[in-house]
Amino acid sequence: MYLQDVDQHHNTEIRYTTTTIQPNDILRINVSALIPESTIPYNNVTTNNGGNSLELMQLDGYLVSETLTINFPVLGLLSVADMTTQAFSDFLKHKLESEGHLKNPSVNVRLINSKVMVLGEVNSPGTYNFTEQNITLLQALANAGDLAITGKREDITVIRETDGLRKIGHVDLTSSDWLDGEFSYVKPNDVIIVNPSDPKVKSAGFVGNLPTLFSVVSLVLTTVLLITN
Repeated sequence: MYLQDVDQHHNTEIRYTTTTIQPNDILRINVSALIPESTIPYNNVTTNNGGNSLELMQLDGYLVSETLTINFPVLGLLSVADMTTQAFSDFLKHKLESEGHLKNPSVNVRLINSKVMVLGEVNSPGTYNFTEQNITLLQALANAGDLAITGKREDITVIRETDGLRKIGHVDLTSSDWLDGEFSYVKPNDVIIVNPSDPKVKSAGFVGNLPTLFSVVSLVLTTVLLITN
């Protein structure tokens, strides 16, 4: 059973997480102003008539380099290091206005390639995209069809790479302690691994499978008796 002691978290504060922009993120940046024509040089807009599909938006987006920079029209190379999407939006708005490019512009920045990988003993393993600012670990597992009955609920592994560091987290879904921890919310590019339960591991080998073991022993004994006779 999940969250067997969850009642102790009744009416507790929710702690949302903020994620800084990382290498290989794709940002969708929309600049608007009172005179729409004045913003044309500052927006990447494709001439393709494919609508507002996610794939098309990604083609129009800005790919963050390994050095945490993007190449923005007119302004050139801009650093996004240590910034959230909101912080970069505020920075870009100030730069456009203070340097005389636009008057009272509005800037919207969104991360459009957020994804999480769920592997192992779940009903639908794979890579799942999400557009929300925050999703929980339980939401990510639900997207993958929940744990299979053979999944080990006491030790979910989360691999996270942020700001050049790799972190490994272990979550016990039968407890509620992790709800206030750093792995309660999923971050883009997290890898979630659900290992098989001990009975599943044992049943996968000859030693753990008793009928198979008895068959092997019987075959060996029969062979020995035939040879000795």
